[in-house]
Amino acid sequence: MPSATPRSIAIRPREEQASRKLKHAPSTSYPTESYLNAAVQFPIITTHHAPDRPTKRPMPTPNKTIAVVNSSGRQAASFIRVASAVGFKVRAQLRNLDGIVATEISELPNVQVIVGDLYTRGDSSNPPSPGNDKNSGVNHALIKRLFDGAQLAFINTTFYGDEVAIGKALADAAKEVGIEHYIYSSMPDYSAWNPAWPSLPLWSSKYAVEKYIRSIGLPSTFLYTGIYNNNFTSLPYPLFCMELQSDGSFLWTAPFHPDIKLPWLDAEHDVGAAVLQLIKDGISQWGNQRIALAYEMLTPQEVCRAFARGIGRPVRYCHSPVIEVKVKIPAGYRDQLSALEQLYAIDKGDGSKQPPYFGHAKFEATCPEEALALWEGYRGMEEYAREVFPLEEAANGLTWMNEDDDPAQEEEQDTDGEGDSDDEGLTMGGGIGSGDATPARKEEGWLA
Repeated sequence: MPSATPRSIAIRPREEQASRKLKHAPSTSYPTESYLNAAVQFPIITTHHAPDRPTKRPMPTPNKTIAVVNSSGRQAASFIRVASAVGFKVRAQLRNLDGIVATEISELPNVQVIVGDLYTRGDSSNPPSPGNDKNSGVNHALIKRLFDGAQLAFINTTFYGDEVAIGKALADAAKEVGIEHYIYSSMPDYSAWNPAWPSLPLWSSKYAVEKYIRSIGLPSTFLYTGIYNNNFTSLPYPLFCMELQSDGSFLWTAPFHPDIKLPWLDAEHDVGAAVLQLIKDGISQWGNQRIALAYEMLTPQEVCRAFARGIGRPVRYCHSPVIEVKVKIPAGYRDQLSALEQLYAIDKGDGSKQPPYFGHAKFEATCPEEALALWEGYRGMEEYAREVFPLEEAANGLTWMNEDDDPAQEEEQDTDGEGDSDDEGLTMGGGIGSGDATPARKEEGWLA
């Protein structure tokens, strides 16, 4: 969901409006024939029901409570919006109330917010003993409060803190209170599928948590999400930077093979509805299953073409084995990027020999049919680029979408600190030329 600050717009009389050049291409998502003509060919038929037909019963309000963590992240926020809207009670953990998304979540109906860290650095003078994480920094008191009285859970852990220890503690607490359906957002450990493939640190942690959840017999479903459409930004963040060029076009540089399809997902728009359907279907249908949640399979070249149609500007893809890091990033994410470089260097001349995104070709082959069975109203890449990308850019302080903006001015913004994690330049989650977080999200939410 875009988080741009609303702007007041002056409405001018029709006769005073000057013709203006469109900044974005008109929509190509609709048929060229007018709906009037279509209505003539296919008239609407009104059916009159018998007067003695009983009225439909109102849908009962859900009476269950769902525990959610890292609630300002894209996956969790997407789910909380739809779950609270249909009447579920949500108990949402947030590290703090900073940022537009955290504020929004805390003000939604049916949502009880618990503010606090899942992981607090423990007492270094009292280190944990082997097999006991009680002093490891896991906030057991907060986790106990989170699950108290809950029946369902949607859990997406992050690398803030010891992800495996947090994941195990969350699963233990859920097991103790008898959670009926525990939906965990996991990812593959490539080395588990093929020892010759390197593990991605941020994903192998999730996979380790998944294995633990299975081992304790917690009634669970495991969600594997595709690449977020929402990752794209013209800020100089690594891997998904749509770099603004002096001619107004964009350039995306990444190590992905240009002609190999990858799974894509608008996390903000579609995760919530899909997870809600998992809950409605229940553990009897989805117990112990892995769900590949992606709505489009697109090559990087196809992504750029869809983006270009959406924003009405040329977008080019540049395949590079090196992921350039221009800003300060968390150490854990730096390790992830290094592992990605190794992963996509395997048989780089033949993309078909590289590991499938979800780890196994059979699993990937379920995209997008499995996701569509849960939720059909997805937002594709072109629609995202047209309708949402400019708003998220504006929320992050960018102005290239403004009609009178000079693209060269944005290129001159201060982005000092290339490759130096100790510099005071732009940081992940930071505004242009500053270390301040963007108004949309703080640092804890950008990877969730």
